[in-house]
Amino acid sequence: MQVQEFLASRGQTALARRIRGAEAAFAPQLEGIDWESIARVKAGLQPVARGKIAPISGMPPAEISARRAEFEAIGLSAIRRGEVAAVLLAGGQGTRLGADAPKGTFDLGLTRPRPIFALLLENLLEIVKRAGAYVPLFIMTSELNDAATRAFFAAHGNFGYPASHLRFFPQEMAPAVDLNGDLLLADDRHLVRSPNGNGGWFTSLQRAGLEGEFPAVRWYNVFGVDNVLARIADPVFLGATVASGCKCGAKAVEKHDPAERVGVLCLEDGLPSVVEYYELDPALAALRGEDGRLAYRYGLTLNYLFERERLLQAAGERIPVHIVKKKIPYLSETGFVVPQEENGYKFETLILDLVRLMGSCLPFEVAREHEFAPVKNRTGVDSVETAREALQRNGVVL
Repeated sequence: MQVQEFLASRGQTALARRIRGAEAAFAPQLEGIDWESIARVKAGLQPVARGKIAPISGMPPAEISARRAEFEAIGLSAIRRGEVAAVLLAGGQGTRLGADAPKGTFDLGLTRPRPIFALLLENLLEIVKRAGAYVPLFIMTSELNDAATRAFFAAHGNFGYPASHLRFFPQEMAPAVDLNGDLLLADDRHLVRSPNGNGGWFTSLQRAGLEGEFPAVRWYNVFGVDNVLARIADPVFLGATVASGCKCGAKAVEKHDPAERVGVLCLEDGLPSVVEYYELDPALAALRGEDGRLAYRYGLTLNYLFERERLLQAAGERIPVHIVKKKIPYLSETGFVVPQEENGYKFETLILDLVRLMGSCLPFEVAREHEFAPVKNRTGVDSVETAREALQRNGVVL
């Protein structure tokens, strides 16, 4: 089928008309497009029904403290056997921080340079020193920041991490559509595309040919670039997850209050799942157990452990695609447009949806003041200011 006919069959007649004469340039860009999700937009988006939500049992700090030596021994042994790899999700830009550069390059230093990447690598190197073994580190970039991220690491000597255990790979991209479900043009030879969310990290790792490069790996510790207090390859977390028999572990903090804007780990139809703060019924969010604590208290920190074997089994299973309304610059028939209001949709998969596919998950409760300081905003809540304060309280010299 010719490109024009194919696009027409997918309801993209306007695009078919506009790219006439440049079909060869667009043909490769049409491969792998999620037409099913685009069809949902064209049909009029309908809310996705959730299953029956219930609280999930986790491991409280008291139990973690009592069994710390046991768990740590298990975790350190696994690291020494090469069974643990770390995956840093770093595909974003620091736009909300006022920087047009990879978010990990943002400098939190006050008296000396302290980029986010440096802080995270120091946390990992602390575990490497204790274990006496390096942890393979995979860094997921995007088309937007891949070259800049690699160059930044090279300019800083990989922050002391050996190249033999460091790999970069770009996450997959997905096209954007307007509010009617029509594909948008970035220029006269390219579709508008954006990173497809952090839920595709494992398939992106596979497509890059890196999955299996370290054959002893049994666990992937996946974490986000946002949290400057993230404890990476934490042997206690690893040991607890292994001892629990679960296929997944998730570091969580106790929610400040029922309305806190954070995803909550729970059960959905009997399987571990994550419900975003805006999806959780206020009555459930406020529900408390006999101990007086919130029943839905496990706020996620984007620090997970995934068992490799289960990931390979689930690799062919479809995870939900989230259709998110955004402001999307595009090329119109009269010129390039930078919209002031939301004018289209992007398609993203989220890592939190992988939790359900794993079948079992251990909520591992950590102290917020020691392990959770996200950098999302320039000022205010979860900001540069609050992250600096948290780092200094934990003895980090900025």
